[in-house]
Amino acid sequence: MKKIYLDNAATTQVDPRVYEVMKPFISEKFGNPSSIHSYGRETRAALDESRDKLAKLLGAKSSEIFFTSSGTEATNFALKGVSSKMRREGKYHIITCKAEHHATLETCEYLEGKGFHVSYLDVDGYGMINPDDVYETITPETALISLILANNEVGTINPISEMVAIAKRNQIIFHTDAVQAFGKIPVNVDELGIDLLSLSAHKIYGPKGIGLLYVRQGVEIEKFIHGGGQERGKRAGTENIAYAVGFAKAADLICENRKSENLRMREMKKNMSEMLVERFPYIFINGHPTESLQNILSISFDSQKINIDGEALLMSLDLAGIAVSSGSACTSGSIKPSHVLMAMGRDEDTSQATIRFSFGRATTKEDIEYTVAVLEEIVNRIGKIIK
Repeated sequence: MKKIYLDNAATTQVDPRVYEVMKPFISEKFGNPSSIHSYGRETRAALDESRDKLAKLLGAKSSEIFFTSSGTEATNFALKGVSSKMRREGKYHIITCKAEHHATLETCEYLEGKGFHVSYLDVDGYGMINPDDVYETITPETALISLILANNEVGTINPISEMVAIAKRNQIIFHTDAVQAFGKIPVNVDELGIDLLSLSAHKIYGPKGIGLLYVRQGVEIEKFIHGGGQERGKRAGTENIAYAVGFAKAADLICENRKSENLRMREMKKNMSEMLVERFPYIFINGHPTESLQNILSISFDSQKINIDGEALLMSLDLAGIAVSSGSACTSGSIKPSHVLMAMGRDEDTSQATIRFSFGRATTKEDIEYTVAVLEEIVNRIGKIIK
């Protein structure tokens, strides 16, 4: 059976070139980077070099890069770490939006339980945040704004620089989740103006289990994990050298090839969109038509025009060897409506009948054509047009 992977927004396969540079640090180069002997110095040098490379790609200083176990941890680190400073200043208001990744939403929910007040901004029908809403929501108590750079479900790119400018005028710390955006669009911390930024390696053909948090020099952030003095005393625990080396290599490769890959994926997304609209006149294309990541194409079947079971749709594609996702949270085997799509104004049934195709380096034109043909057969079999 032909197998096609179109879920690269969920995770990517480790690039063989990344795996090769990691291997020595899994076996023979095993020293603890906190040790002062030659074994430790060897791995410390590799860790420092990896941090330097990632900092350079972000336009940051090496001292501003903190390694974490994931993008989710990086976001927790950012929001919880800044909350202590907020308390000292007597400020308890945070601004985020309804279409954020759960890493942000659940951390904000946790902080609400600690006495913070969180404003959740609406998004428009494309999933985009309006900078005017940010300005109008700011109060004298606002000390932190956390807004996603590019939405992980529909790919919409937010006007972060505009919103950062508003935050700066009001002396408010700004965090962005750039996990899905990095490597697909330029991400430079000074050009964006942000104070805190979260990244993850496994979205860019690096290993799972490592991410980073960028913290602008001068931003006060509380220690996240207590223990040793690793990560400049902010995150204790022996560093994962192999994964740090892999992260840096993956980041280097994806940035080096970003322009050519974007052109290829833009054409792929355009062609697939046209084929889908031609065959399925009862679908919505989710996300902004121009300000969107080129590797994500999200479609929803309009529940007013066709009755189709979203879970059966995904399972049928999987049985045909095609891996995609709905962009929804999956709990106890049942697909729940996507909070992002609901925030965009989709109804519950339409939100459930959603497919997120996300392309990667291995995706070909033939993969797209085959997927559309298989999807057409499945929809004709399990869908029921509403007359």
